[in-house]
Amino acid sequence: MIETVVVIVHLLVAIALVGLILIQQGKGAETGASFGSGASGTVFGSQGSATFLSRLTAVLATVFFLTSLGLAYYASHKAGQVRDAGLPVPALQSQPVAPVSEDVPVLEERAPQAPATDDVPVVD
Repeated sequence: MIETVVVIVHLLVAIALVGLILIQQGKGAETGASFGSGASGTVFGSQGSATFLSRLTAVLATVFFLTSLGLAYYASHKAGQVRDAGLPVPALQSQPVAPVSEDVPVLEERAPQAPATDDVPVVD
């Protein structure tokens, strides 16, 4: 039950995080202003106080990481339960291994032939 809630929260936070990141303006969005199209004092200066969207993004990123860790814990816990459930280990089937020489077809051995000299053009 709680795992389902964590998965739902994780998905909602992931979608919200992607949306918030896409609607925010980058720090270099006003870089064009420094090349003559206007005056801007914040292009290379300090950012100042963080905006509401950047703080909300940080909070959502923290919640996303915490839910990721929670889901990883649930997955490892369930893997341990399956391992400790006492399921029989499948018996290894030992089949007789045939010698390699029987598996690989052997070609007839031929005597080495002299290279044909007729194929090479003669330059005068």
